[in-house]
Amino acid sequence: MVKMTFNDTLMNLSKDKESKLCIGLDIDSDRMPNTMDKSLLGLQRYIEDIIDSTSNICLAYKLNMAFYERYGSKGYALMEKIVEYIDNRNLTIADGKRGDIGNTTKKYALSIFESIGFNSITVSPYMGSDSIIPFIQDKSKGVFVLCLTSNTSAKDIQFKKADNKTIYQNIAELCSELNNNNNIGLVVGATNPEFMKNIRDLNNLPWLIPGIGAQGGDLEQSVQISNQNSIGLINVSRAIIFAGDCNLNDVQNAAISFNNQINLMVDNEK
Repeated sequence: MVKMTFNDTLMNLSKDKESKLCIGLDIDSDRMPNTMDKSLLGLQRYIEDIIDSTSNICLAYKLNMAFYERYGSKGYALMEKIVEYIDNRNLTIADGKRGDIGNTTKKYALSIFESIGFNSITVSPYMGSDSIIPFIQDKSKGVFVLCLTSNTSAKDIQFKKADNKTIYQNIAELCSELNNNNNIGLVVGATNPEFMKNIRDLNNLPWLIPGIGAQGGDLEQSVQISNQNSIGLINVSRAIIFAGDCNLNDVQNAAISFNNQINLMVDNEK
């Protein structure tokens, strides 16, 4: 059977689910009420409850690997269980920001895509195309390359110029050149809406957009610009998974609210 490219799968599933929402399953026990079970088993049950409450609402789940790796091998096992639990209901993103070269990157790809079973991963391009190419060999697996990130110190590097273009513009162009398998996207933060158009004018790659919710990013601008001839996957973490002191009804309602807002903004642009 011919494999569908990751970006085609992303677009098709978005239409089927009527969603461009990605929920970040970045479980932080410090943010959870003391009345909750904060053991690894308790965290697993809460994450699974979130998935059961929201899988029909969102398009994807993003797992920031650091929140699981902090528990060592048991946390890594928990991450594997969560990806298995999601199964084929939604796309999964390993937010590991891997960035190495050669055989090391090949092993990262095997770990993320085969051993754990993620559909996609975030990658740092600082070491150039060598840090991206091993992840894009299987066209059904996706890569979101850090381009214009949502953190305040992004300007330290990403706004510097090379060849009369900013670093983030150079990254966007490099990703266009490498996208022969139609499985590359960009990480573009919602906290820099005034610069988003510079990137969208360069290509129509899908975007993974962090910075909405607790980080105060501009949802409307992010939706309007990212979905011009493409798709912007809006990631929301804390504002959903810790809603109402982790009350599942509030979690579900927060996911519904964000998804409805996004869809309304997309419809208004048509």
